[in-house]
Parts: sequence; structure tokens; C-alpha cells
Amino acid sequence: MTPPSKEGLIPFKVPAANKECNTWYKIVGDLSSGKTPLITLHGGPGACHEYLLPFIDLTTQYSIPVIFYDQLGNGASTHLREKDGDTSFWTEQLFRDELDNLIDGLGLRDTGFDILGQSWGGMLGSAYASYRPRGLRRLVIANSPADMGLWVEACGVLREALPKDVQETLTRCERDGLTESPEYEEAVTVFYKRHVCRLEPWPVPEIAVTLQHLKDDPTVYGTMNGPSEFYVVGNLKTWSVIDRLPNIEVPTLVYNGREDEAQDSCVVPYFQHIPKVKWVVVENASHFAHVEQRPQVMKLVGEFLTW
Repeated sequence: MTPPSKEGLIPFKVPAANKECNTWYKIVGDLSSGKTPLITLHGGPGACHEYLLPFIDLTTQYSIPVIFYDQLGNGASTHLREKDGDTSFWTEQLFRDELDNLIDGLGLRDTGFDILGQSWGGMLGSAYASYRPRGLRRLVIANSPADMGLWVEACGVLREALPKDVQETLTRCERDGLTESPEYEEAVTVFYKRHVCRLEPWPVPEIAVTLQHLKDDPTVYGTMNGPSEFYVVGNLKTWSVIDRLPNIEVPTLVYNGREDEAQDSCVVPYFQHIPKVKWVVVENASHFAHVEQRPQVMKLVGEFLTW
């Protein structure tokens, strides 16, 4: 049986945007069921919500209402291409404010909610949780670094294990400003097939829709991250949540894939500093563990949210 779903827009006031902004959302399941709803935070920044749709399994298997949304600048929410490169606009604070606005707009503050953030979404979710927002019950941090310096370092090690010709192409294109060239994209894909999603044939639908969103409007991803997962030149380059992690009071589940670009070295601070935390490494999986090992991840997350 297909669970009920509802879509809508929530106005989001952003004075610096100089125009009206809206956040698009989709609710799968029944918010009046008595079950704590789960808000999913997509990665990128800019990857949009579609690749997280497998988490609808939590609705069909555990009766958990799941809320998806496209963060500002992406997908069905308001785009702001005129803010490309504006690092003072695209900030963690902006997206924390948007999440607060979404929660209040859906009337979840008093009834409570859980959060699952994947990749950048987990970075955002952990930062948000560190401010102890009213209503937050549980937190899931999926495939996310606690510190971007550690992320870049880990990706550098993985990059050194790529074929020599691929490494040389990546280095040359980055040096010569050719990161939008087909040869750079081809070389990046070698890394992505190892450490983003290992399923064949490449790209699986969840990867394809994500890459298309980033190509259609690279404003947010390009400004905050850079041209690829491992060539980080945007304002997230110095991002870290480590010093804020002890402030997270809610029970927290952390997981990453064994072959994840989010290697253990950049995930371990969550385990070291969050007071109530469980950490699981998913075998035979990388950055899209919820796609590669879908039944296992849904069981892991579903049991954590319902115990």
C-alpha cells in the first residue's frame, strides 16, 4: 500500500535575497499518526531530495512519517543564481534558519521531530542539533565528516590510490582551471564509482538525478564546496563542528560506508564527542550506503528511531 503524501511551499524570509523565497517540501505518511516524524536533510550542498527517497521505506515498514525538502537554491525551492560565489550569503547559518522555518511552518516544534542528514545534510544536522533546538528527539548523521579538513585529508589518501593517469588528469585540470571539462568529469567519475556509489550500471537513478541537479544549477555547490567532492575550494573548506559536538543532547546514530569518501578518520569525532552516540560502519558500501545496502540501512535507522 502506497503511503499518503503531500507537497507544498513554505515562505522563507531572507532579507539578503532581495526577493521572495520558498522552501519546497514533501511529507510521506501521516503527521497525525502519533509517530515522531523524520526530517531528511540532503547533501551537496545542492544535491536535492530525490536520492533520499529510499527512506520512504521507513514509512512503509515502521509507520514513520518522513519529510523531504529541497534546501534554498536547489530543486523545487527558490533558486538564487545571482548569488553565485557569494560566500557571505551561502552559509551554515542560512540553512539552519531555513530548517527552523520549515519545522515551525509544519507545526512540529511542540509535537517533536527527528532529523536524518546525509553528507552535507549530516553536517548541517549536527550543527543544528548542537544548538539544542526545542522539539528534536533523535539525530542520524549519515556519511558525514565532522571537519572538512579531515575530509579533504581522507579524500587525498583515497585519491592517491587511483590509477596514475587519473591522478595526473585531476591535478592538471585543477591546476589549469579545466574542472568543467569532459576529461575532468571522466576522471572524477573514477573516484565516484569507488567511493560515492559502487553499484553498476553507473550511474544508478539516485546518482543520476543528483548529478543532474548539480549540473543544472551549481550555485550552492560551487560556492560552498567546489568543482568536485575532493577539490574543496568553497567556504566549507574550513568548516568544523567538533567543538560543538558535546552540546548535542539527543541520542545520535552515526554511520558511514566502509569504502565511503567520508572515511572513519573524519567521522570518528562524532563518536568521541557526542555524549549519547552509536556508530556503525556499513560493509560493502560507500557514500550512498542507503542505496547500496538499502535493507540493512533501513533496518539500522528504523530500529534506532523506534526503540
